[in-house]
Amino acid sequence: MEKTVHLQFQHQNRRKIWRKQRFNLSFRIVLYLWSRFSLRSTSTAVFLGEFQHWQQRYTKNRATDKMLYAGIIGKGCAIGTPKIARISSQINENKLSHVINWYFSLENIRAANDCVIKLLDGMELPDTYRRSKSTLHTASDGQKFTARTNYLNANYSFKYFGKEQGVSAYTFVDERNLLWHSLVFSAAERESAYVIDGLMRNDVVKSDIHSTDTHGYSEAIFAVTYLLGFSYAPRIKNLKKQTLYTFKTLKKTNYPGWNIIPDKYINRNIIEETWDDVLRLVSTIKLKETTASEIFRRLNSYSKQHRLYQGLKAFGQIIKSQFILRYLDDVELRQAIEKQLNKVELANRLTRAVAVGDPRGFIQPEKEEQEIAEACNRLIKNSIICWNYLYIFDRLARLDKQSNQQKILLSAISSHSVMSWAHINMLGEYDFSDIKLKDSFGIRSPTLLT
Repeated sequence: MEKTVHLQFQHQNRRKIWRKQRFNLSFRIVLYLWSRFSLRSTSTAVFLGEFQHWQQRYTKNRATDKMLYAGIIGKGCAIGTPKIARISSQINENKLSHVINWYFSLENIRAANDCVIKLLDGMELPDTYRRSKSTLHTASDGQKFTARTNYLNANYSFKYFGKEQGVSAYTFVDERNLLWHSLVFSAAERESAYVIDGLMRNDVVKSDIHSTDTHGYSEAIFAVTYLLGFSYAPRIKNLKKQTLYTFKTLKKTNYPGWNIIPDKYINRNIIEETWDDVLRLVSTIKLKETTASEIFRRLNSYSKQHRLYQGLKAFGQIIKSQFILRYLDDVELRQAIEKQLNKVELANRLTRAVAVGDPRGFIQPEKEEQEIAEACNRLIKNSIICWNYLYIFDRLARLDKQSNQQKILLSAISSHSVMSWAHINMLGEYDFSDIKLKDSFGIRSPTLLT
């Protein structure tokens, strides 16, 4: 076996294990664009056309742009409808509530996000961040939010909430920093079941390689993603403790001197017995008859592990073993996975930065309302990213093509992140002028009692 960099081998209790050396991956965020941001600057806010009335037949007047903006900011920034109307000028709370009730469906807001993503997908500048032009690397990760009221879908998780309840917001991002999907579910549920749900919503972004952390990994997910045509590349915690599998046809005498030795044999019989059912399950997900999360929730509800789930796991063990060997041997793959997961973590930071009203929780009690708020938050984030791309594109267009200025700027852009928000005023403006500091009510000082 050739010497592999970034790997060390040890002997423990007469068994060889592997240890991955740590490597530093610079991911600094220093791309600051010091100017004012506006939702309207995002390609003249083309996404507003996606907000359609629930009842097209009976509607007379379309909602005004300012009402739609107020609704997006009120939901996405976790401010709330009553408060955003109270602190805004020329916004009536009753009219705003009417617009949100009839125009802010989950389908409309997701379509608005897709509109922004399609705009970016048609640009060449975002491809600067792609590692390969033929494949698109995506990633997803969850973020915990505390329950501010009695959520119907909240659950306990002492690790994150202590004695309180909460939910998880699951975000998907690709190499170009496009946030193409998000979900909200109970904090007690495993994230891995929802990985497939996001991958199947591929109206704009077509993922080839998808990465998650350990929370999004399971052997069954390896099987389903492989059969659906995705390459699953998670970052697994304590990789040296993972079990490697091989077929019984390979005896231990066939691999003398190997540094990495398989631990168990694959159950080929269970794969053959359940293969037809596995293909039916994958076809159901592929045709979008139901979601993968609903299927896995049903399979995990049995007191004894379902035979179909056993077959999925057995087949997934083959794919997992192949991936681990490739992961250990390919340094560039490990770095690409780490870099992509860093982008998701950065997106989670942007989520809390946008949610100035309540960065740690949802103010909506129901799951659908939470997903609407999360989609509005994602729409604001995509608008920020879109504005950054448009600003950089405008700067590139002004540079002399004959000189090396464009190449220098493109090289600087590719080594930094376009998901930057230091130039954006998230908290509004405060007026401390002399006119505003005067008493506008004329309240008299109370007479002091002696």
